Amino acid sequence: MMRSLFSGVSGLKTHQTRMDVIGNNIANVNTTAYKAQNMVFSDLLYQQTQAASGANADTGRGGINARQIGLGAKSAAINTAITRQGNAQSTNNPWDVMISGEAFFIVSSGSQNFFTRDGSFTIDGAGNLVMASTGYRVMGWQVDEETGDIRSDVVSALQVMNQKNMTAPAEATTKGISAGILDKNDTDVHSAAGLVRTFSFFDQLGYKYTAKISFHAMSEDGNYYVELDDILNEDSVSLVQYYNLSNINQIATFGNGGTMPDVTKVYSVPQGVTYTPASGTTAANFKVDYSFADALKGFAANPMMSLAGDSVKIVKVGSAELTDTTPIPDGTVAATGGNNVTVEGTTALSEEVLKTEYGLVRIKEGTNKGKYYYSDKTTNPPTDVYLDENSAAADWAKVLQKLTGDAGAGGGTATSGAVTVSSVEMDENGELTVSFRADFEPEKELLYNAKTGKLSETIEATEANNATILERVYGLKESETMKYTINYIAPDDGQASITLKESYKGNMLVFDTKSGEFKYIGSNDQVAATLDFAASATDLTGANVDLGHFHDTSIDFSTMRNVNNGKTSTVAMDSGDGSSNNLGAGRKEGALIGVEISQDGKIRASYDNGLTKVLGQIAVTKFANASGLAKMGNNLYSTTMNSGEFDGVGIDITSDGKGTMESGVLEMSNVDLAGEFTEMITTQRGFQANSRIITTSDSMLEELVNLKR
Repeated sequence: MMRSLFSGVSGLKTHQTRMDVIGNNIANVNTTAYKAQNMVFSDLLYQQTQAASGANADTGRGGINARQIGLGAKSAAINTAITRQGNAQSTNNPWDVMISGEAFFIVSSGSQNFFTRDGSFTIDGAGNLVMASTGYRVMGWQVDEETGDIRSDVVSALQVMNQKNMTAPAEATTKGISAGILDKNDTDVHSAAGLVRTFSFFDQLGYKYTAKISFHAMSEDGNYYVELDDILNEDSVSLVQYYNLSNINQIATFGNGGTMPDVTKVYSVPQGVTYTPASGTTAANFKVDYSFADALKGFAANPMMSLAGDSVKIVKVGSAELTDTTPIPDGTVAATGGNNVTVEGTTALSEEVLKTEYGLVRIKEGTNKGKYYYSDKTTNPPTDVYLDENSAAADWAKVLQKLTGDAGAGGGTATSGAVTVSSVEMDENGELTVSFRADFEPEKELLYNAKTGKLSETIEATEANNATILERVYGLKESETMKYTINYIAPDDGQASITLKESYKGNMLVFDTKSGEFKYIGSNDQVAATLDFAASATDLTGANVDLGHFHDTSIDFSTMRNVNNGKTSTVAMDSGDGSSNNLGAGRKEGALIGVEISQDGKIRASYDNGLTKVLGQIAVTKFANASGLAKMGNNLYSTTMNSGEFDGVGIDITSDGKGTMESGVLEMSNVDLAGEFTEMITTQRGFQANSRIITTSDSMLEELVNLKR
């Protein structure tokens, strides 16, 4: 009888304990990162009134089971659902961090490490990252000062907002990259100025400068040189002027230049040139033919001339009118610098050409539909002018008689390229047929052959004319870096032996002519050239100029290519080494404008100079049996003998690909209210049933006592 009483008592106690667990779960339904618990029951001791016996073959009796009477229930275990992820709650606070996965933050009280899933962090007065609830410091890994990378070591407290992290100090540019395509057919590469590109860099004080660097083609395919032309400050003032110096090389050099081996070639007389050997008293000479575009100033740039094509004919040289009936001595007329050349021609001007070249807009609707309009700015105020097929040639001429390079209406002076319109016809599609005359000044003293329609020049094959012969006969134009010497001219056919003495400035840039890939800059196997700054300079007054704030900069050219790109080069120069961190780019001093925590726990600071810097990384840890951790209150856990130990270093949360961190979010409690209320109902029923055991046993004992009466 007494056994049932004690069984009932044990049942009451265990259900009461279970209710305590349920009550705690419900109380923590809104506790950040709280992990719900559940209680497991087991039966208690058993009293054996008869032992079990086995079957007896001799007597033929079978075996019987033991007779055991249970003594109630007990609490077997209280388990924590520590690996079950709670839902996410957005807070928009960048210091709130949620762990996805089974890891734990590491925090320190100063004397002991604890572990938590509660990522509600904040910054304390000393700039430390701490738990908002306890002030315990969040532990992680620090940054290696030399490399800027995270150093995985024994965890230490993360001091995020210390003084050195509030600003990003100015840093000089030490590295640069020149990348893209250098097209050998790009006209800029062959010009005197070269293909000019800019390279921006910082000095050690954070001031920004722009270097003008030019690329020049050399005589041999695949060979170029790169030189420093100038350096401008932030106000676009040349440092030569700013420091009162004589040239930019007093401040910096980009290679020392050099001289190529002499090259001697034999050149034949090119097409368009006639060579006449000496005969009797006649000297040997070259006769060079020129197109109008090459011979007449402004001809090539005049849209009316280019559209007229072969219809353009010379009708007058100086005062000499050229007609079919005009006798011309020896078939030539001199066209000297004092004798302009007059041409006539006819051209068709479309609606599009009239708009783009002359500023005429055709009206599409209204009373002036079909007419061309322009604003005559020669009057005050400007006058609106409308022109159509009925307009006089003189009215059209006001806008069509434009000088080369002029915009809008006007023009018509005696300057080379002035056009005189003689007649204009307009068709229904708005296209004009224009007859014109134009005066041009010859580029040089030329002869015009009315029978062939060509301008030509005769150059006597003498040593005194060698410079003229090089340029106008053989097309070899000397420059500062290319000097030509005529060794001899063959008297019978005009072939010339010519030696090129070629020098270069700055650095040689060489490409493989088979693949177009970069070979070297400066010298063999060299992939980078250095913008080398002087420590000081002497200005034009003799005063010393300190240049110590500049830093030598290595510019990498190895990604450049020398391939066809439609005569257009895409070369671009940027500071930095081109890596993800763009090391060596330099910067001005910057102020902190934001901090963020990435998915791997790295804390990154952003500065107003464009720099992003890693300040540290929040480390985490995992346990072999996280359920074995002991709850310490305040959302903290500590290790036990059954949880596994913390190694003191921790891990990167993304190292196994199963975990991440998310800022601006907190993990909610994983308590399931529906489940807890269901558990509460069954616990209440169990408690009631056990209380009935006690009351019933008590009634039975009362009946037993009453037998004596």
